[in-house]
Amino acid sequence: MQESINVYNEIGQLKSILLHCPGEEIENIVPEYLTRLLFDEIAFQKQAEKEHQQFANILRDEGVEVLYLTHLMADILENKNVRTKFLEEFMAEAKIATEGLRECIREYFADMSPLEMVNKCISGVRKYEVKEVKEKSLADMVKNPYPFYLDPIPNMYFQRDPFASIGRGVTLNVMASVTRNRETLFAKYLFDYHPKFKNVPRWYNRDKTHPLEGGDELVLSDKVIAIGVSDRTEAISIEAVARKIFASDEPFETILAFDIPKTRAYMHLDTVFTMVDYDQFTIYPGIEMPLDVYSINKGKNKSIEISYEAANLSDILKKYLKLPSVNLIRCGDGDVIAASREQWSDGSNTLAISPGKVICYNRNHVTNEALRRNKIEVLEFDSYELSRGRGGPRCMSMPLFRDNI
Repeated sequence: MQESINVYNEIGQLKSILLHCPGEEIENIVPEYLTRLLFDEIAFQKQAEKEHQQFANILRDEGVEVLYLTHLMADILENKNVRTKFLEEFMAEAKIATEGLRECIREYFADMSPLEMVNKCISGVRKYEVKEVKEKSLADMVKNPYPFYLDPIPNMYFQRDPFASIGRGVTLNVMASVTRNRETLFAKYLFDYHPKFKNVPRWYNRDKTHPLEGGDELVLSDKVIAIGVSDRTEAISIEAVARKIFASDEPFETILAFDIPKTRAYMHLDTVFTMVDYDQFTIYPGIEMPLDVYSINKGKNKSIEISYEAANLSDILKKYLKLPSVNLIRCGDGDVIAASREQWSDGSNTLAISPGKVICYNRNHVTNEALRRNKIEVLEFDSYELSRGRGGPRCMSMPLFRDNI
């Protein structure tokens, strides 16, 4: 039986991928709550949907199976017991604290189809949509101008972060922001209940206390994983993943911990560094000088050995990937202004379909031409609105199956 998860590299032929097309949750972002919802700008939903469809069509044209989170969740919620359990857990994580309000929300969802329910959980529930609470507690009576009972989840179209495929298992992640933790609940239910994902090992679980996000996790080969110590992922989480994976029968031997600047502009490792071919990588030059890399190596008797890597990044990659040479293709093609501008719109955030073939936003034209000059085939799509969420093609997708190389 074919494994449902098989990711031992970043560039092998992509076979199956998980997406979420942005929906009404985008329309529920208003200026007053941008910071709360981790957005810098307001996107136009209809255009964002068109761009996302272009992205999905490129993948399909390349022979990739495109699965949607909402459809997989709808499969699960056909089971009434699972549906009830999910809603109770979802309300608890959304801090719906009073029984009167919980009962109103149960009634609100009662007649919805599974797909309608999933979409509404993501798009958010405004106060006026729900019947007035009859038996009011003090919390129900106190006036609160906030317009939602259930917050929208606009970051859901960044499917890279809630979990990450590594080998034949996953890390079920803990998000750095409370705002995004409900996203991982959907992933939990997928791996708990969907028949497609039965018995998938977990290298990390969402009940942990330290954050780990999928944008920081890159599988460079069947021996080497790179994980960013970033604004969203802590070092202690990386060490926990290392111990779990090294104790399994997986072939991985080394995790390279990239200590990158802790800023929103570089929120994840894959916003500044991605793999595009066997020996070629995109990189934002602004991280090269302050970058520290640590190696966590599999020792004897399931122990781990941690070392600081004093060499430059090219030499570190050559050493661990056993390559004669490494080419770092710089975001902005070495121009400081272009690099800064295009990194902001995820010029370094590529999604490899196969070795030397990547999907990129069309707006990052300087970086894309640099990729082409280095013999990388670049497939582009529109990026007027999707880029407002501060994530690129890799951020928006979670590979489930890649060919081994």
